[in-house]
Amino acid sequence: MANDHGGRVASMFGRIAGWYDFLNHFLSLGIDILWRRRLVTLLALPDERQCRLLDLAAGTLDVSLEASRRFALCRVAAADFCLPMLLKGRKKLIRKDAAGFCPQEAQKHKARGLVDPVQADGRELPFADDSFEAASIAFGIRNIRPREDAYRELWRVLKPGGRLCILEFGSGRRRIMGGLYNFYLERLLPAVGKVFSRDDGAYRYLADTIREFPDEATLAEELRAAGFTDVFWERLTFGIVVIHVGVKG
Repeated sequence: MANDHGGRVASMFGRIAGWYDFLNHFLSLGIDILWRRRLVTLLALPDERQCRLLDLAAGTLDVSLEASRRFALCRVAAADFCLPMLLKGRKKLIRKDAAGFCPQEAQKHKARGLVDPVQADGRELPFADDSFEAASIAFGIRNIRPREDAYRELWRVLKPGGRLCILEFGSGRRRIMGGLYNFYLERLLPAVGKVFSRDDGAYRYLADTIREFPDEATLAEELRAAGFTDVFWERLTFGIVVIHVGVKG
């Protein structure tokens, strides 16, 4: 049943891959860019030595590219179950590589972090134990069922002391901004998404999963139950999104 869910979600995101980046920025008024930057900051990756980051549910690679830009020696494994999303993101890598550099700039470019897209199921990751200094997952944990399988795999592939950062929408069960956000979530988001993407199911799914998602304290307990320590969370933009952080002990 979980496999059927994963296939349906991958198919749905595949249908809207062409509109995904535009709608993310349009529907959030561009604030999603700042959310992802904060996520990358909280990864606390070392900039003075080589390291590896797993960006799970990497989508069109926005987090992967931001991490690569910020941490020069980082190699990013950008994993996602939906191949069309990865292919959309791969075009950004091609544009980046095709940009013109003078010889000195080209040498700097080669020294910067590398992004390796890979199609993978978050419940059964194709990486060895203790492979990564950090892991991120932005707006993806809602789509993996059961979440415990993803936590188990993330814990397995992180090195001891490795940090996991999860960026996700706050629970739609709580009234935010006097209920204005909840109205937006229930009524406007599906309607606007349908106008642009022509897919009335995708953004209705988004609204439904946000409404069903656990609150901050409950998600923190899930991470602790999975073995993560030093768990904390940070609300952004009135609690519309929340970043959870945990460490592999």
